[in-house]
Amino acid sequence: MDFSFAYLFNGFLAALSPLNILLAMVGCLFGTLVGVLPGIGPTSGIAILLPLTAQLGDPTGSIIMLAAIYYGAMYGGSTTAIMVNIPGEASSVCTAIDGFQLAKQGRGGPTLAICAISSCVAGTLGVIGLSFFAPPLANLALKFGPPEYFSLMFMALALIISLAGNALLKGLTAASFGLLISYIGQNPLTGTSRLTFGSLDLMGGIDFISIIIGLFAISEVFVNVEKNTRYMLENTKVDWKPKWAEVLYCRFAMIRSAVVGFFLGLLPGCAPAVTTFIAYDIEKRFSKHPEKFGHGAIDGVAAVEGANNATSSAGFVPLFAFGLPTGSAMAVLLGGFMMYGLTPGPMLFQENPDFVWAIIASMYIGNLMCLMLNLPLIGLWARIAIIPFPVLGPLILIFSVIGAYSVRFQLFDVWMTLVFGVIGYFMRKFRFPMAPLILAVVLAQMMETSLSQSLMLSDGSLNIFFSRPISAFFMVLGIAAIIRGLWRQYKCNSLEEACESDD
Repeated sequence: MDFSFAYLFNGFLAALSPLNILLAMVGCLFGTLVGVLPGIGPTSGIAILLPLTAQLGDPTGSIIMLAAIYYGAMYGGSTTAIMVNIPGEASSVCTAIDGFQLAKQGRGGPTLAICAISSCVAGTLGVIGLSFFAPPLANLALKFGPPEYFSLMFMALALIISLAGNALLKGLTAASFGLLISYIGQNPLTGTSRLTFGSLDLMGGIDFISIIIGLFAISEVFVNVEKNTRYMLENTKVDWKPKWAEVLYCRFAMIRSAVVGFFLGLLPGCAPAVTTFIAYDIEKRFSKHPEKFGHGAIDGVAAVEGANNATSSAGFVPLFAFGLPTGSAMAVLLGGFMMYGLTPGPMLFQENPDFVWAIIASMYIGNLMCLMLNLPLIGLWARIAIIPFPVLGPLILIFSVIGAYSVRFQLFDVWMTLVFGVIGYFMRKFRFPMAPLILAVVLAQMMETSLSQSLMLSDGSLNIFFSRPISAFFMVLGIAAIIRGLWRQYKCNSLEEACESDD
């Protein structure tokens, strides 16, 4: 696959046909709606419309619409995370951390606008990377084996020290609890049951959507009921538009997160849930005001949404180049290719170049289209914050229950959502950070699988993680992050003790 401006130009001619523009718009609208609804997600959205696209008879238009659903859902996922603290997808968890705090301050509108702009910028940069650098980057992704994946996940898990803030012990406790939760169900390699206590419902594990909806949305309702809250806002003023100064302030965050999200998004299994946490931590380290993170940092929200959409664009590189889906949504999209007798891989670019470049060109158009569709809706979404809480609270509960049930259609997931709502309530009361718990749940299964496979390859030797260059690089970065975090904790504790002795 070699880049050619002629191919890309012809792709734009095909993508700009009235029918394909209409299909891209329908996909963006449907994807945004899917993203707003908690628990549905891009995978379900693509699966719902996949049978309907068979009636179109045109593979180019069908895949354009399905791809638009994918990145449209990534745009829409930030809305409920920011306005009502319901991260319907794992990739929206970091968005809720700072976004909801900004919404309570009356800054929900500007935050949504920054999210849309950052998503468009990062998504477009990701498509540029897809257009120019797909072959060498896809080849690099193929060099990742179990040791490299474990080392990458280890580095990401080292971020727990940073995400825990000054409450290191509480952060490690929350992470340990998250690891324990992830072990419930079946061993990913052997299939043996663990911590199920004879329950058939626990054999399938605890669904991640139930965990995050419970920890964030349900517990938020409990806390506000206890406080007798009248409105989610902390003040009566509501801003609808971002200031240009805020957009300029976040410009480097958008670019940095696009780079991080794109390169990590090339790796199968490295979902937006992982890349958003990494981008968030990196932005916190680069920020001039790291103390704002967790309390309403708009550059943190921009970084998360940028990484989210750049990862989505990067996922098309291994899909197009080698037919390797990087996640469940891409796997369903791969089914759409095969439904039309198309096999993604190097031969696809030689045998069907017009089709491939039309899809790539449509992604440039789709990112801009999502921005134009979402910006006018910001005023509507921002008004959610001025709904009286006695009305909004029950609505949050209803949508949370529907979102939890819609994933696997099991009442068990609803009960787990309520259980984690109670757990989240007590974590808030005793000031336990939730981000380490979520990150541990996200990373645990992939870490366990990669560790087991690596030890099988090395006959039980841990040297395999340091004898391979890429793996050793990530391991050193992870160890350095831990040492740096512990040193900062030590200095902070020493400073507090000095202040207390002076008093």
